[in-house]
Amino acid sequence: MSLHFILYVALGICAGLLSGLFGIGGGIILVPFLVWMFTLQGFPLEIVMLVAVATSLATIILTSLSSIAAHHRRGTVDWSIVFRLAPGILLGSIAGSLVADRLPGETLKTVFALYLLIVSIQTGMRIQPKPEPVRLSTWLTFGAGGLIGTVSAILGIGGGTLTVPLLTKCRIPMRNAVAISAACGLPIAAAGTISYAVLGWQAGRLPDGCLGYIYLPAFIGIVAGSMPFAPLGARLAHFLPTGRLKRAFALFLLLLAIKLFWTG
Repeated sequence: MSLHFILYVALGICAGLLSGLFGIGGGIILVPFLVWMFTLQGFPLEIVMLVAVATSLATIILTSLSSIAAHHRRGTVDWSIVFRLAPGILLGSIAGSLVADRLPGETLKTVFALYLLIVSIQTGMRIQPKPEPVRLSTWLTFGAGGLIGTVSAILGIGGGTLTVPLLTKCRIPMRNAVAISAACGLPIAAAGTISYAVLGWQAGRLPDGCLGYIYLPAFIGIVAGSMPFAPLGARLAHFLPTGRLKRAFALFLLLLAIKLFWTG
């Protein structure tokens, strides 16, 4: 077993624990560290960010299935909202993959750094949208789903940082919003993964072990680490001081954002 594969497993463990502990998607951690690891492995710099985003999305397929099963058993997934958001999410995810494939790698990295900066401020200051009497109409769900899918596919995330605020603003209870967001992560990840696999099929200068833009050794290692540790993170959330940990995590995200800006 290579050192790189062991590091991928360790990265998966960290992403799984943080996902369960804070209710965030693993992509926010996976993408910047995959960029770092792929760069150390000598991947061509122009495709490093794309491969990191695509690989992160691929791992979300399996982790979201596990999360969906847990929420469904508790009866917290409102499937009617999921199915209304899904068409826009699917189209948006395909569109986001096409956009990312055409962006220069450094531009994509800067966009992700901006996203990290926003999430770190939101997490550290505990900014929550005020609930309003907004009705989830057909056009709103389609448009919002399209935006969520597009941004998530560009960044390699499951969309929870976008979906949950939308739903809570529409007066959906938080536990239902989190469950719906977890279910929405599956179409985001599936459509984005397929798109990146197809788009990268004829791409040049990809390392061995790639399925399109998806680097399979990293995918396998991350999934092996994250799947068993996400439930442990969820259990630890009931015992650890998550308020203080969230502030520390926000600072960590801020440092990651600065690092990406600096290297960009």
